[in-house]
Amino acid sequence: MSAERYTLAVIVASTREGRFAPVITEWFTRHISAAHPHLTVDVIDLGAVRPYELRHGSAEFIAYAKRVEQADAFAVITPEYNHSFPAPLKHAIDLLRAEWQAKPVGFVSYGGISGGLRAVEQLRLVFAELHATTVRETVSFALTGGPFDDQGQLRDPEPPARAADALLNQLAWWARALREARTARPYGN
Repeated sequence: MSAERYTLAVIVASTREGRFAPVITEWFTRHISAAHPHLTVDVIDLGAVRPYELRHGSAEFIAYAKRVEQADAFAVITPEYNHSFPAPLKHAIDLLRAEWQAKPVGFVSYGGISGGLRAVEQLRLVFAELHATTVRETVSFALTGGPFDDQGQLRDPEPPARAADALLNQLAWWARALREARTARPYGN
């Protein structure tokens, strides 16, 4: 499915001032553009969406829900804070239900010695409860000051590029399979 078009929503989870998320997001979206040009990418930056301010029925809430609903797959870019993921991400996820169902979710994580993988493991539980399918492959950056230089460029871009390709290929397979399944028979619980 590598050449089949689908919409990938890239969710930027960190909302902290001085966050490292824009560096990771820039690298990831640039990689997608170069290596997977068939993807339509929608970057949903929770720093701009401000999930705690969304109210059901408001124009902002409806716009956010529509973006999630229109995505065929998700890549969540998350840091690890205190062995978990950011609270605004949990709130943004919990605002919706059906929009997440029967869609694949992948993770690009960063932070500390674990590279954010403890946050990812907890997110897998959250998305399972929403009937979303998380993929095994991840992209993980431990101690982000090591892999990235002062200009936000990777010192050794090949290993993360291979990991990103593996993640994107899994998301593509699941996006196609689940889109076909949802088209043939709408998902419901």
